[in-house]
Amino acid sequence: MTITDEDCLAETLAFNARFEAAAASRPPRGPAPGAEVLALLRRNRLGGDVPPVRLPQGQDRVVGGGVRFRAFVPDHVDGVYLHIHGGGWAFGSADGQDERLWRLAVEARLAVMSVDYRLAPEHPFPAGPDDCEAAARWLVDHAEAEFGTRRLLIGGESAGAHLSVLTLLRLRDRQGVTGRFRAAHLAFGPYDLSMTPSQRLFGSRPLLSNSDSLRASYELFTPDMGAEERRDPEISPLYADLTGMPSARIVVGAQDPLLDDSLFLAQRWQAAGSPVQLGVVAGAMHGFTLFPTTVTAREQQRERDFLAGA
Repeated sequence: MTITDEDCLAETLAFNARFEAAAASRPPRGPAPGAEVLALLRRNRLGGDVPPVRLPQGQDRVVGGGVRFRAFVPDHVDGVYLHIHGGGWAFGSADGQDERLWRLAVEARLAVMSVDYRLAPEHPFPAGPDDCEAAARWLVDHAEAEFGTRRLLIGGESAGAHLSVLTLLRLRDRQGVTGRFRAAHLAFGPYDLSMTPSQRLFGSRPLLSNSDSLRASYELFTPDMGAEERRDPEISPLYADLTGMPSARIVVGAQDPLLDDSLFLAQRWQAAGSPVQLGVVAGAMHGFTLFPTTVTAREQQRERDFLAGA
């Protein structure tokens, strides 16, 4: 494990304090966000209060089986990155961060395919994982013909990191596909939906995510399930057999209620025989890369370096 960005700790903690102070102006996400709150969250940027910017470089595509992608294809392509967005399985979208994904595509020389999976509560588990599995299978079968490369990468943020791991497991266990995705980039994901100690102990501190908002997300994604049911490896990948996984970079903030999830997953990933890099960003909250701070710029560069070199 590497603790990063301690030289930025004062700036990071000051940002967290300003975010907490503005909590009253944000729509409440827990314990059970209603239709109006979900509609607002879906309309605006993740973590923000304005709609996302759609770039002309992004192309909306529907491919075999009805899989929906937002595609970013630069002039030079050395690989394909299957990106899975966050948003608690209930909001967020493939067109919610065009600027970041287009910059990643150009600088890492990757065709970035962001999958627009179905969202809870209208489409609870297993709809989202089904869509991500179908998207990954389509790339396994068609990436070389479409993009001239067999080099596949996968990753995402928060719920998207969770879905990335589930997708790799489904490819292995349901379709016998291993080794096609060379690396996974997993940012501050929830990997135990029955709640790790850090999730339970974080409390109601009004950062981007806390114990209450996590519980609310799990209830939307896996309605009518108890903690023991949510420990099923098909739901909580921390409990899965992780043999045969690709190399991974796992990153989380030190003030994220999902801290334990990344720490525990990295240990199990490594114990199963796959290379893993684990980075803990000093003082950072959940979803910190959504905001214009020094640690965000650094982390996005580390992500691009990892994916370009994987």
